[in-house]
Amino acid sequence: MRPETNTEIKKTVSKSEKGFSLLEILIALALLAGAGTFVAGKMFESMHKGRVSTAKTQMGNIANMLRSYKADCNVYPTTEQGLLALEEKPTTGRECTNYNTGGYVGEDAEIPLDPWEGEYQYTSNGKKFSLLSFGADKQEGGEDQDADIPFRKKRRRRGK
Repeated sequence: MRPETNTEIKKTVSKSEKGFSLLEILIALALLAGAGTFVAGKMFESMHKGRVSTAKTQMGNIANMLRSYKADCNVYPTTEQGLLALEEKPTTGRECTNYNTGGYVGEDAEIPLDPWEGEYQYTSNGKKFSLLSFGADKQEGGEDQDADIPFRKKRRRRGK
């Protein structure tokens, strides 16, 4: 056996140390970016659905408080009195003589903001009420993820 020359050693080293080409690296980065975009999109969609679900749950809880208020006062708070009437006895409009002394929200609690940090929109003529969240854009109207989220009372099914 003859000893290897310097040139043969360099050829062996250069073949074993060969890395990725720039094109291969760019393709890998493009694939990772595409996958990341897909995952991020799904994650934001999931977050939005969670916020919508939270808003509906909160509005359901507020509706229950409003029903308790009506049971005691025979009417819902007016639009002018607003949801604040659930926290403290209204000083305007029709007087409620059976107002719950602790309010209807709970001790040291407040009406929550919606998941986008906006106030729930409440309107009432005393007989009926409506609740609404303006959603992500915090403005009336909107489409897709900016759409308003109304409170819809679940209808009971009647027997056959």
